[in-house]
Amino acid sequence: MSAAHFGRLVRELREAAGWSQEQLAEHADLNRSYVGEIERGRAVPSIFTAEKIAAAFKVPLSSLLARCERMAA
Repeated sequence: MSAAHFGRLVRELREAAGWSQEQLAEHADLNRSYVGEIERGRAVPSIFTAEKIAAAFKVPLSSLLARCERMAA
């Protein structure tokens, strides 16, 4: 699993939810520009930040990470 895979998954989930980066940032209590960096694979989120993103999408962190691993395979 790489930062690029995680970022791509976050973008896919955000777009499926019909949210802008700003809306995801609000739901996850993050900075919008940081969300953009994550989506582009330029920032590697901490486990705490990944949990905030998972919570924003109302999915367990383990599910988010498992899905990311499947993308990488």
